Amino acid sequence: MNKLIIEGTRKTPKVMLNPSGNLRIEGRSIPEDAKLFFNAIVDWIKDYVSSPGTKTTFDIAFEYLNSGTSKYVLEILSVLKELTQKNHQLTVNWYYEEGDDDILERGEYYSSILDIKINFIETE
Repeated sequence: MNKLIIEGTRKTPKVMLNPSGNLRIEGRSIPEDAKLFFNAIVDWIKDYVSSPGTKTTFDIAFEYLNSGTSKYVLEILSVLKELTQKNHQLTVNWYYEEGDDDILERGEYYSSILDIKINFIETE
């Protein structure tokens, strides 16, 4: 399995997915076509879950995400949750800027709807 690295733009986040188990997505996410942008990411995650590293850490650091992105983040987290059902270690870190209640609440929503533990980390 190869790394998947997508450089960020003004409208799309930077994505770094490493088969060693270090996964990160960060930045603004308002792609013109969320399906087109996220399909390769979701496919990579599904492949990874079928043969994961011993420990998986997923760092999520959005400045902003639109509703199209939100749907795919939910799907990605749902697929990653399968790791916990297979007794693999999964750590999800949700970074949000101090005072950005919208981003924090989005992460809390994912945590509650998926019944998944997310570490909320405030940044300046």
